[in-house]
Amino acid sequence: MEIERKFKIKSLPDLDKYEYRVIEQGYLCTDPVMRVRKEDDKYYMTYKGRGFLEREEYNLPLNKESYEHLVKKADGVIITKNRYLIPYGEHTIELDVFKGAHEGLIIAEVEFETKEKALAFQAPDWFAEDVTEDPSYTNSNLSRKPLQ
Repeated sequence: MEIERKFKIKSLPDLDKYEYRVIEQGYLCTDPVMRVRKEDDKYYMTYKGRGFLEREEYNLPLNKESYEHLVKKADGVIITKNRYLIPYGEHTIELDVFKGAHEGLIIAEVEFETKEKALAFQAPDWFAEDVTEDPSYTNSNLSRKPLQ
């Protein structure tokens, strides 16, 4: 089960201080969500159930050859982004700085152990609007249509 909230950003922290990962991902379908991802030198296929704040998520490892074969079958645009890992209390903020078709989009995600902890989360001052329930900010929808 994945439990996460998503936020727009008012201002960026100094990103030079934080570790980041380079992510490329394509969507084989969006209902249900079936995604293939390259994260640095690791490869995955992911199934995601319906929902926004809470939903099923299953990750299966892939090798490079399988990823490269499957990503060619992806619908829409391939999403590319740098994901910065920013410690925040007991959480890690995953700050996605999008590249390519979504250049300029920046979204923060925070994952939680329970729905109650997610709802009680106090966001840092540099977060803006909570877009957890807005379907236009899901990566699967972004793969079909960039935000205007």
